[in-house]
Amino acid sequence: MDRRSFTRNALTGLGLALFQPLAARAAMAAVTPPAFAHMPWSGLLDRAKAALDQHQGQFELRDRIAIADFTQASKDMRFHIVDLVSGQSHSYLVAHGRGSDPAHSGWLQRFSNEPNSLASCAGAFKTGEIYDGQHGAAMRLHGLDAQNSNAESRAIVIHGADYVGENQIAAWGKLGRSEGCFALAPHMLPQVLGMLGPGRMLYADKMPSALTQSA
Repeated sequence: MDRRSFTRNALTGLGLALFQPLAARAAMAAVTPPAFAHMPWSGLLDRAKAALDQHQGQFELRDRIAIADFTQASKDMRFHIVDLVSGQSHSYLVAHGRGSDPAHSGWLQRFSNEPNSLASCAGAFKTGEIYDGQHGAAMRLHGLDAQNSNAESRAIVIHGADYVGENQIAAWGKLGRSEGCFALAPHMLPQVLGMLGPGRMLYADKMPSALTQSA
């Protein structure tokens, strides 16, 4: 798929996402469906909902959120888009930053908000505009917490990358690493950008028992 078609598909999906029924878009107190209680990322979902309430003034759209569960290995589907209204979720592969996994073990070892750390950062992000950048279509992210306040200056975004995909896992047992961005499989990026769109929350974290170091 060429870049123009890629971006057009992403924006088409975005248009569909933005024109949701008014009731869904204005759901300011969405209740988590019981089906999510048994998901391995349910603990992070609770944290994400608390963050959504904490930053409620930032979000007009509370119907759908994304969760990056860095408790899991990079070979696992650990990027989840959760529809709090319908009770549906969609899961994807996502890479973490090389500064978060210097030995390239396939597991995120630490977060960092520091410039030039090449690490992933944790916390709540607000999705921003879709633009055509170094990696093709990408989505800007605005960090809302102290631990990700440098996200914009570090150019932490959602983008596609060839080192993310089932072929990488088959060959190496893990994904490649980003420079701190949320890198997804290129063929899945239009769907993800379309379902998120600007103005929703992405929450990234790792459960405390699994976090070995944070900076």
